[in-house]
Amino acid sequence: MPYADLHVHTTRSDGSLELEEVPAAANRAGVDVVAVTDHDRVQPFDEPVVEREGVTLVSGIELRVETPHGERVDLLGYGVESTGDLEGVVDRIQANRVERGQAIVDCVETRLGVDLGVTVDDGFGRPHVARAIANHPDVEYGYEDAFDRLIGYGDPCFVPRDVPTFEQGLAALTASCRLVSLAHPLRYRDPDAALALTADPDLEAVELHYPYGHADIDRSLVEQAIERNDLLVTGGTDAHDRELGIDGLSRHEYERLALS
Repeated sequence: MPYADLHVHTTRSDGSLELEEVPAAANRAGVDVVAVTDHDRVQPFDEPVVEREGVTLVSGIELRVETPHGERVDLLGYGVESTGDLEGVVDRIQANRVERGQAIVDCVETRLGVDLGVTVDDGFGRPHVARAIANHPDVEYGYEDAFDRLIGYGDPCFVPRDVPTFEQGLAALTASCRLVSLAHPLRYRDPDAALALTADPDLEAVELHYPYGHADIDRSLVEQAIERNDLLVTGGTDAHDRELGIDGLSRHEYERLALS
């Protein structure tokens, strides 16, 4: 069981847990530290790191950016003390999320001839649409089917988001966070190009431990980048449901991050 799960989503973006439920979920999983890393949302914490019900909660964020080679990757910011620059980036992203989310919902409802009954507001994402599709009594698509056949990249109801550039996003996170990490590097279409981003001195860490998306790819690619660029290691479940602690860091790995 990991000591720290540093990649967890709540209902403030596209997760299933309410923010207030995170400590109890961590206690059930035997996890001592949780980073709440909702997509493009700053957490309503008074401090970068807080204690709740015997659990250390790290204020985090997951920010999608577009790289110079045209691929979109996710950056994880830890120990957030929000600045005007980060708030401006987040506000623009959230406005676009609402517009994009409504366009996807409209497309799905028209294509399937149903009313999904969803409200599109801040933090809305495709998982909300997929859940609504899977739960609708008149629709035969399951959750994964929705992504595979309707709202995934290149599918008929996919709508791309407007995201900041890598340089813009990294600058905003660096000014606001104690640490910035590249999320799930082996999940991208071009892991080598994604890992090349870690040569930037402001990108001090990379996510090594996570439970999906790299079974057929040599993890030594990440280990080589860690050694080459003297990176710290982050990791977590990337939880979107109610189970934490599937993956994460040992106590020693967490303490090296010096977030607390």
